[in-house]
Amino acid sequence: MKKHKVNYRLKVFGSGHYSKIVAKREISYEIKLAAQLLLDELCFNWNKAHLEKMINESIDTNNSEAFYELSEQYQLYVTE
Repeated sequence: MKKHKVNYRLKVFGSGHYSKIVAKREISYEIKLAAQLLLDELCFNWNKAHLEKMINESIDTNNSEAFYELSEQYQLYVTE
């Protein structure tokens, strides 16, 4: 396993003799990227499932206008 380097940034908050110095640990690039990819995948799947649900509801209620509008939006999730 790769060892991660820990970086600290010191920031001064406030003014006068009551100011604090706070050390903050930075997250590595790989962890940030993996978290962003996971969130993107979760949002994609939720949006796709939500559109499928709304399309099915429009079919059940015989609302053709909503069906065509939602199916156009759904095409973005199907085609790659």
